[in-house]
Amino acid sequence: RTLASALPAGALADPTLGMERGEQYRNPTEVQMSQLVLPCHTNHCGELSIGQLLKWIDTTACLSAERHAGCPCVTASVDDIYFEHTISVGQVVNIKAKVNRAFNSSMEVGIQVSYEDLCSGKQWIVCKAYATFVAQGKATGKMKLKPLAPQTEEEKMEYSIAAERRRMRLAHTDTLKDLLTHSTISQSCACENGDCNTVVPAEKTRVESVELVLPPHANHQGNTFGGQIMAWMENVATIAASRLCHAHPSLKTIEMFHFRGPSQVGDRLLLKAIVNNSFKNSMEVGVCVEAYRQEMEVSRRHINSAFMTFVVLDQEGQPSAIPMVKPEAGDGERRYREASARKKIRLDRKYIISCEQTKVPLSVPWDQSNKVYLSYNNVSALKTLVAKTSWVLATEIDKVRMYTLEEDKYLSFRIEMTLCIDATQAFFLLSDLRQRHEWDRHYASAELVQQVDEDDMIYHVLSQTVSQENKPQDFVILASRRKPCDEGDPYVVAFRSVTLPSRPPNPEYSRRETMCSGFCIWQETAELTKVSYYNQAAPGYLAYVTTNIAGLSSDFYVTFKACERFLQKNKDEITVGLQNL
Repeated sequence: RTLASALPAGALADPTLGMERGEQYRNPTEVQMSQLVLPCHTNHCGELSIGQLLKWIDTTACLSAERHAGCPCVTASVDDIYFEHTISVGQVVNIKAKVNRAFNSSMEVGIQVSYEDLCSGKQWIVCKAYATFVAQGKATGKMKLKPLAPQTEEEKMEYSIAAERRRMRLAHTDTLKDLLTHSTISQSCACENGDCNTVVPAEKTRVESVELVLPPHANHQGNTFGGQIMAWMENVATIAASRLCHAHPSLKTIEMFHFRGPSQVGDRLLLKAIVNNSFKNSMEVGVCVEAYRQEMEVSRRHINSAFMTFVVLDQEGQPSAIPMVKPEAGDGERRYREASARKKIRLDRKYIISCEQTKVPLSVPWDQSNKVYLSYNNVSALKTLVAKTSWVLATEIDKVRMYTLEEDKYLSFRIEMTLCIDATQAFFLLSDLRQRHEWDRHYASAELVQQVDEDDMIYHVLSQTVSQENKPQDFVILASRRKPCDEGDPYVVAFRSVTLPSRPPNPEYSRRETMCSGFCIWQETAELTKVSYYNQAAPGYLAYVTTNIAGLSSDFYVTFKACERFLQKNKDEITVGLQNL
C-alpha cells in the first residue's frame, strides 16, 4: 500500500547521477508516496479523512527534508493549504515532496498531492503546500545545512521564490496586527446573513479533548508525530464546526500549522477548538494544542495552533448558508475580529498569489492588508521570468545584449551588460525611480507617493511618451527591492502597476500599466557587476515588436549606454551615502 521512492547511495553528492546512461534527471531530494484509500482511512461520507491525508503529507515531506539534511528533521510549520477535491475509497493518493531551498538550519519543502482513479487512469490535483523543516543535530540541536544546487527551470524558480515565501511567513503576524488597527467589531458584522434570530453563541461550539501520547503516536525520533497532532487538530475542529451548523462540514482551507515546541510519549495533549467567526457560506475554527506531563500539573506548553475554514455543501455540491456566531465578550471578540481580518488577508493572498498571472488584473488595488502579498507577487513574478531557460539572443551591440522570450501571448525582453561598478552601488541607484529620468529618455519625472517600508515604495511616474489620445502617459508603480539572501543570489528591483486611491487617473494624462519589469544585479568579480533588465510586454505590444525588432534593439542600446554613464557618474556619490548609513 505504501511506496516511498529511493535513490542509490551517493545520489545526494551528485545530482546528475545516472544521466550518463540516458536516464531522466530527478531531483535528489524528491520523495514520492502512493496510498490506496481504504475504508479505515475515510470519514462518515466514505471520503478520505483530511487528518489521514495530513499524516501522509507530513511523512513524505519529512523524508524529503531528511534526505537532504542527512539527519533527523522536525516540522516547524506548514503554510496555507487549499483542498480542491475530495478523495473516495478505492482511489489512489499520490504525494510528491522535494526540498526547494535550504537556509541555515531550516528548509522549505514543496508538496503536491494528487489522486488518480484506477479505472479511468485520470488524475486530479488535490492541493499544494509548503512546509518548513528544521534539521536536528545530535550535539548542538540545530545544524547548518548544505546549500542546494537547482538544475531545472522549475527548481531554479522555486529556489528563488522560496526566499520570498520565507519573508512573507515572517511578516504574517505584523500584517494581521496592521489590519486589526483599522478594523472594528459591530453588530452589523454579526448579522451579515440578515437574520439575527439564528445567531449561535460561540461558547456552544467549544470543544476540549485530551489525547495520551502512546508509542504508536511517536515518530522515528521519539517525539510525537507532527502528522498525528495535525490529525487530532482536524478532528476537534470538525466537531466544533458541526456544533454550529448541525451538519457534516467539509474542510476547505488550513491556515498555517505552527509548531511551537515538541512533545514526547507520555505527554497529555489538550486540544481546544471553537468557532471564531462565521460568514455567509463559511466559518473559521481556531484550534490550539497544549501539552503537560502529569494530570495535576498546572503549567502547560503551547505545542501548536492553526485556523481552519469549513463549508457545508448541499446535495448539488454548493455551499449552504452558515448560522451566525455571537462571540463571547473580551477574548471571544478579539478572536472574532481576527477571524474577519484573516479572511480578508486569505482572500487577498489567494487572489494575488495563487491565481495565474493572466487571471489577475495588471493593476491591483494596494492597501494595508495586501501590501506584503503585492510585494511578494511583484518580486516573485520577476524571479520567475529570470528563471526561464528559453531566452534567445536577438542582437548584441557593443557588449549590450538583448534577449527575447515568447510564451503564449507575452513577449519578454532581457537587456544585459557588464559594468565596472559594485553591485550594491548599482542596486541603490537603479531602485530609485526619481533618478531614472537622468538616463531613461522615456521618463519625465517620478514622485515618491508612499514609502511603504524599507524595501517597498510607490511612485507616480510621468512619461515622455504620448498616447494615441495625444496625452502624456502616467503610471502608478510599486517598486520592491531585495538584497541577496545567500551568496550567489542577485540584488533584485521589481516594478509592477498598482492602484492607489490617492492617485486616481487624471484626465490630463493617459493612465498606463506595467505588467512585470525590473533589474537583477549580480556581483561577478570584485570589480565587475552584471546588470540585467527584464520587461514582460502586454499582448497588444507583440505585433509592434515583431515588425520593429531592429529599431527596438537600437533604442534599448542607446538607453542602456546612458544608464551605464549614469551609474559611473554617480557611483562615488552613492558610496559616500552608504558609508554614512
